[in-house]
Amino acid sequence: MISALNRLVDYVEEHLTEELDVQGLARALGTTEYHLRRMFSSLAGMPLSEYVRRRRMTVAAADVVRGGDGLLSIAVRHGYGSTEAFGRAFRAVHGAGPGDVRRDGGPLRTQPQLRFRLTVEGSTPMDTRVVDRPAFRLVGHAARVPLIHQGVNPHIQQHVAALPHTEHLRLKALGDTEPGGLLQVSDDLDPDATEGSELTYLHGVAIATDTPVPDDLDAIEVQAGTWAVFRTTGPHPQALQTTWAATATEWFPANPWRLRPGPSIVAVLERADDFSTATCELWLPVEPT
Repeated sequence: MISALNRLVDYVEEHLTEELDVQGLARALGTTEYHLRRMFSSLAGMPLSEYVRRRRMTVAAADVVRGGDGLLSIAVRHGYGSTEAFGRAFRAVHGAGPGDVRRDGGPLRTQPQLRFRLTVEGSTPMDTRVVDRPAFRLVGHAARVPLIHQGVNPHIQQHVAALPHTEHLRLKALGDTEPGGLLQVSDDLDPDATEGSELTYLHGVAIATDTPVPDDLDAIEVQAGTWAVFRTTGPHPQALQTTWAATATEWFPANPWRLRPGPSIVAVLERADDFSTATCELWLPVEPT
């Protein structure tokens, strides 16, 4: 995976002014675009699209400062059809327009070329199991919410808090298959995992495919496949979020599995009354590399 990510960085550098065929590159590297983008964003701390934009504007800034060509020529060279579109992208990265930078020599915010390296840590073993599951359904109450990487997501918190206590009990009684208990489901996630991008959040349970779905509940059909299940214990949601990040930095680089499209599921097994601590299982859909 580390080698694939570095090849992706090299590919970006070789095609900065062109439309990127990330899907074709992923296929050539023996992986999928979905997994490549998810691993990049997890390890780089930014989506691939943002990294490409920053690199393009870093290289473009050198052309602007040199002053040999007009701004329209520079815009076209870097893949923009007008000075207006180029100026917006330039300002978003550098905080000043290209005309101002040409006159004043700055400010400039440079994005260095990334290079991924494997750091051997692993001092804390990850409690993981890999299981095959037949197709099942996730049913409950769904909402579109923005992705938040750290801390409690207030939009999810508000969605769950709006449900009456009797509804939680009803859902819990409806669940009849693994993952067990009340579930926190994230689906339709942007492969780049861009903070602020929308996803579908479902508060519900897992049921067998032949179990009827009540008319007032939302449902997500889940295909048969393999899942990596990570058990976490500690402060909530920090322990869960730390483990989620460690799957990208430690588990996937060291194991012959990659992410496949599908929902991410959190099963809460035990928790404190105030939810300050919890024992959870994080279910991620995977396939062999």
